[in-house]
Amino acid sequence: MRERFSFAGARSSRLGLHDVLWWALAALIAILGAQLAWMIVTPVSPLGDWRPATVRVLSPQARAALFAGFDPFNRNRTVQGTATVDVVTSLALTLFGVRVNAATGGGSAIISGADGIQHVYRVGTEVMPGVTLAGVAFDHVSLSHNGNNELLYLDQSKPATNAQAVVAGSNQPQPQPAQPSQALTVDGLRRGVSFQPRAENGRVMGLEVSATADGGAFRAAGFLPGDVITSVGGKAVTSPADGAALAASLKPGGAVTVMVRRGGQQLPLAISLAQ
Repeated sequence: MRERFSFAGARSSRLGLHDVLWWALAALIAILGAQLAWMIVTPVSPLGDWRPATVRVLSPQARAALFAGFDPFNRNRTVQGTATVDVVTSLALTLFGVRVNAATGGGSAIISGADGIQHVYRVGTEVMPGVTLAGVAFDHVSLSHNGNNELLYLDQSKPATNAQAVVAGSNQPQPQPAQPSQALTVDGLRRGVSFQPRAENGRVMGLEVSATADGGAFRAAGFLPGDVITSVGGKAVTSPADGAALAASLKPGGAVTVMVRRGGQQLPLAISLAQ
């Protein structure tokens, strides 16, 4: 009996893993309890001379002086401090049209320089040395010029130009729009319009168009006397075969885009055909 008792006593004197974890948890609880008691009994240091914050109210004179230099309708926007300063550019540039791409935030613009020649520029391209098209809006564009942001606006001081007058010329009669019963057909265009090669310096430089019937199809297509087609579908006219190719490309319900030289200008013309 003595041997059994001594063996049981030796076994009970050993601490298992469960006992070690229990004592460790008890010690942690004791430490946290002591910290909590210390936080409760420790007095709070004085906060000092506390005063409620006051609201600064501008006098009518100060408010008037503050807004005197701000004009929301003035395009010459000047911002003090580190903000970007936007001013209307003094460069010899004229903005004729804009195209905004709301999906990508980009766009393009039609701008001319001092020579009056119009070019199409995309956002990020150089308009002139040191000047880059930075952005396009519905009525103006932003130009990056020597690290500054300058604005170029559409000229809205004059009434909008009549589109038909631009295409037809200021001193030429305006083509009458075709009536629904006078829809332009493939057969009508082939019978009513002649496409003859125009040679310059021994080379074919375009197709002369002329009316061969009563002129109804000629006018319905948008042509005027003296027009010369210089390109068809973006391809320049360089041989007599281009006239036959143009006639062969006419299909019911289709459309053909040509570039017409009229009065020293290159004008696009879309010929839509009925079914």
